[in-house]
Amino acid sequence: MRVMVLVKATEDSEKGFTPSPESTAMMEAMGRFNDELQAAGILRFADGLKPSSEGKRVAFDGAGRTVIDGPFAQTRELVAGFWLWEVKDMEEAVAWAKRCPNPMPGPSEIEIRPLYEMADWRP
Repeated sequence: MRVMVLVKATEDSEKGFTPSPESTAMMEAMGRFNDELQAAGILRFADGLKPSSEGKRVAFDGAGRTVIDGPFAQTRELVAGFWLWEVKDMEEAVAWAKRCPNPMPGPSEIEIRPLYEMADWRP
């Protein structure tokens, strides 16, 4: 089963990355966790996203397209980073997520979403 693990944005992540002893320690802890995922054969891909102030959205309305510049409101609904994991089931994904170091300096959330598989599209 493939899942996308989404690290939800916070006010801190939307400020952008600034090197500090705290952020370096956090990144090192996350690196060790990623190494564990890799060794277990679970990690397929991972990366962090720059703040939404550097992003764009394209809104669709019929044939019309509108480009919206960041930053975007509703910070807690944004994604700050992600992993793509291959796990046996959702329970395994949750168990790994619970082992993750806190990805943010304060309270944060991780969302786990299964990806569609070809079997899902068959009648």
